[in-house]
Amino acid sequence: MNTLRGKSVAVVGAGLSNRPLVPLLAQAGASVTVYDQSGPEALGDFYTSAAAAGVAFHLGPDYLDGLTGEVIFRTPGLLPTEPALVRAAASGAVLTSEMELFLSLCPCPVLAVTGSAGKTTTSSILAALLRNAGRTVWLGGNIGRPLLSDTDQIAPTDAVVAELSSFQLHSMTCAPDVAVITNLTPNHLDKHGTMEDYLSAKKQIFRHQGPEGRLILNRDDPLTAACAGEASCPVRWFGLRDGPGEGAFLRADGVICLRRGGDVIPVVPAGEMQIPGQHNIYNMMAAFAAAWDFVPPEVMARTARSFTGVPHRLETVAVRRGVTFINDSIATSPDRTMAGLDCFEDKVILIAGGKDKGLPFDELGQAICAHVKALYLTGWTAGKIKEAVEQAPNYRPGCPDIHIIEDFGDAVRGAAEAAKPGDRVLLSPACTSFDRFKNFEERGDAFRRIIQEME
Repeated sequence: MNTLRGKSVAVVGAGLSNRPLVPLLAQAGASVTVYDQSGPEALGDFYTSAAAAGVAFHLGPDYLDGLTGEVIFRTPGLLPTEPALVRAAASGAVLTSEMELFLSLCPCPVLAVTGSAGKTTTSSILAALLRNAGRTVWLGGNIGRPLLSDTDQIAPTDAVVAELSSFQLHSMTCAPDVAVITNLTPNHLDKHGTMEDYLSAKKQIFRHQGPEGRLILNRDDPLTAACAGEASCPVRWFGLRDGPGEGAFLRADGVICLRRGGDVIPVVPAGEMQIPGQHNIYNMMAAFAAAWDFVPPEVMARTARSFTGVPHRLETVAVRRGVTFINDSIATSPDRTMAGLDCFEDKVILIAGGKDKGLPFDELGQAICAHVKALYLTGWTAGKIKEAVEQAPNYRPGCPDIHIIEDFGDAVRGAAEAAKPGDRVLLSPACTSFDRFKNFEERGDAFRRIIQEME
């Protein structure tokens, strides 16, 4: 931070991740200007306290006009390809981020997780493993908590688990001690524009690792496995089969094992995990492979038997009149919804739809025909998902029964009223929430509240 004293520093975006950054920069002696499209009233107490500390503001719809600074901290939602950032970089500005600054200051090991699906659950399992092994753990990043404001409380003997999105990683030039990539499938193409840009951003999690780092890769996912050829550090693997190299795998008898050197160490039968689904076996194995320098096998086994999942991820929120209501609001892509559907033997009543990410719904349409008996669609993508279902090769008219309902609450209530004892009503949108909610948590909370308010 001392290197920023006397420098002009721009903070682009006054959202959750950047707010802890502003007072730290001001205290370090930087000349700070915050750029944000909101006005003073919307920024509230943050604006009042920052302005009192001498921070300047450039606000309103044209907030990026005239963006300048020797160092620019961008919000994760604004990629370095934004024209204003491109111009600033061409003029000599250094582009960075709150997360990159945190990684440069953090005094303890950092284990970071990215991927197209499963990163929240994998990060949460990893944090549980480390806590159960006796570590003080700081969990944050894209999972909802900025970590920078905790830096002065973190001890060298602690551990940080950071979930990192492609937006956070895009321009990052430093690296975690342990990097995990759960899988790589098309995602956020509405922002990245191309799959190549999306993949390049994800790979930043390991590109600056040295020989002392560790990279954890999914053996069964071709795009993820191919990253090994670009790694400068040892690679550990996870997958449903054993193979060359060290890592975690699922033995033929259903036991999750570790391969360390020439030894195979049985850890826990997958059937004893508290969280269902093959995708969660992958998440558990990824966390085991990442944690084994810090966590003994017996603690891994105990954690697998006790970890019950994370909010908004296949979370049972209520059982009413024999109907089970499940909140999977974190499923913001077709792949995540398909993984959730695979967890249930019987057909479910599905609530889906939201804001488009530029992803195809073809495979989702087939999965819905196979796993869903009634489909309640809402949000901007309702028509697109309906079309994908009706064009699926396994579609039969009326199977599933499709309803498009504009209002989210009415869609939830409609699904609930159609359910009979023994049914499952699953909110798994396959899309982001930004057409009507601030984030997937707010959407999931709305689902829970609507169900709780019903008689």
